Amino acid sequence: MDVLNSENPPLATAPPPLPPRVWKFWGTTLWGLFVFGGMFLGQLAVVIYFMLKQGAPDIASAIQGVGGGLTIALSVITGLPGVLLALWVAIRPTRTSFGDYLALRWTSWKNFAIGVAALALLVGMWDLVSRAVGREASPGFMGEVLKSAQAEGALWLLVVAFCIAAPVSEELFARGFLYRGWSETFLRPGGAILLSSLVWTLLHLQYDLFFLIEVFSIGLLFGCLRYRFNSTWLTIVLHGLNNLAATLQTLWLAGQS
Repeated sequence: MDVLNSENPPLATAPPPLPPRVWKFWGTTLWGLFVFGGMFLGQLAVVIYFMLKQGAPDIASAIQGVGGGLTIALSVITGLPGVLLALWVAIRPTRTSFGDYLALRWTSWKNFAIGVAALALLVGMWDLVSRAVGREASPGFMGEVLKSAQAEGALWLLVVAFCIAAPVSEELFARGFLYRGWSETFLRPGGAILLSSLVWTLLHLQYDLFFLIEVFSIGLLFGCLRYRFNSTWLTIVLHGLNNLAATLQTLWLAGQS
């Protein structure tokens, strides 16, 4: 009869915790724009810094000098904290951990070997096509940036930017956040792979159409690997290896000319 005693009321039952959720199509799209804004602002900070340092009268004048290897390296690196912060803000309301939402889990060495082999096959095919049509094996933009970085003594910084900062930023954005949300909507995994690959390709408009198509195809491969093995760390590492191979190839070709 103690439960009827007003001096000993029953303990209140705590409400069950709200289940985690995933942003759907429009939520992922709008938050994706927010994450892109974080990346842009992080990169813009370098432009503003050099504008103030060089005494440029406006941002447009400062941008003309941003084509150097040092400034590009710094802008890519400073974009990473902006992406991480924006992703944290976007994911926090879902009540899902940062790592789980973005599939930041490692995979087996067998799956890693499959990814490396598939990437090597795809890139090798594009190199053969490039040679067959008489094109350069690497984009001219990249060669110019590397030469500029060498002249400024910032080649190591550019390698860090291309092979670490850029893969982490872009993969967390495209294969991590965008794919995760869009794959659980009417797009399904196939549509999410296509759309996230297209968005990722649009981040590389410094290249011509031929290389943009190659970038899109690599994005499709990364998307398929993300779907098959449920690991964004896998695509981050493969992205970094691809950029490292492209950097070494460009340096080798520059040394031959």
